[in-house]
Amino acid sequence: MNISKILNSLEKSWERDNILLNIKKGLGADEIVNEFLMKNERQIKELNSLLRPEDIDLLNQVEQLSTCESKLINEIKSLNYLENNQNYHILNQKKIVPSNRVSFIKISSFMIKWSNKFVVIALLTISAIALSKQAWA
Repeated sequence: MNISKILNSLEKSWERDNILLNIKKGLGADEIVNEFLMKNERQIKELNSLLRPEDIDLLNQVEQLSTCESKLINEIKSLNYLENNQNYHILNQKKIVPSNRVSFIKISSFMIKWSNKFVVIALLTISAIALSKQAWA
């Protein structure tokens, strides 16, 4: 099996909607990842055997991107907490109604779409590199 078929198959196995459902059911990140690894063990081993050093570098960059996104989400959540806390104190002091806030659902969907596009582009780049190396060999 070539690298692009493996990546496409793994991408189909890692559906964000299913992951979110598992999170809502109370499963932890480790449980979700371990389940994915067990279900796709053969493909992951085959993919690992096909990866080159430059592919590993790209995966490290994607990992750093995910870390940055996680930190950004945490910062947004903490800002939201601070805003809610300030609004609570204002309400208790002045008895006014807080103004409408920007929906964080829009920010979440932006992050998901942006992240998905980057990962797909990264995977396609890895596939293109692998296929061009095979063509020149």
